[in-house]
Amino acid sequence: MSNCLNRNISPIVLSTTLNIPEPTARLNADWERDIASQLCLEVGDVKELSLARTRLRWDGFEPCLQAMANWTHDVGLQDVLSNADMALMACRGARYHHDAEQYGGSAFCNLFLSEDKSLDLHFPHAGLRIPLTRGTAVIFDTGQTHAVVKRSSNGFNEADFPSGSDCSLVFLTWELPLESTVVKKTGVAKALQIAFTPR
Repeated sequence: MSNCLNRNISPIVLSTTLNIPEPTARLNADWERDIASQLCLEVGDVKELSLARTRLRWDGFEPCLQAMANWTHDVGLQDVLSNADMALMACRGARYHHDAEQYGGSAFCNLFLSEDKSLDLHFPHAGLRIPLTRGTAVIFDTGQTHAVVKRSSNGFNEADFPSGSDCSLVFLTWELPLESTVVKKTGVAKALQIAFTPR
């Protein structure tokens, strides 16, 4: 958490909705099977899916990457994704949390691949709710508290995600380092107005 202790927590969220290909019915079925049988995803959980399998099975994967690269370039972050770790994640809602302890030196960049399931990404301190649809893209400080909640709800509630309901989301995520020779050129910290103080 040392990287988080010597800087502010940014309330800024960059977001847009990109035009990305629809995952195939077979791929959606693969994700749902893996979510149920391998991840055993419970309400509020966020867990990792197999990125390699998705890349092999979906022709639309590369267009998704290109759309994200174009957007990050448009917001002044240049080729930031080319040097960032990427993973494929799934969630069934998400409890309010922040990720500063493990990822305090990074920002998160997410691209949601699932259709609209009446869920929002909620940033309570920023007073911001972002509808999660296919193509929703966000960049935010890992230290900012957030959750995935039912659109009709005031906050996270396990009862909003009953057993058997279709409320799992799949998304790509990148870790964007805030301090490195490469990343300083991309301006991630500047875009989120993150300022570092001497240790």
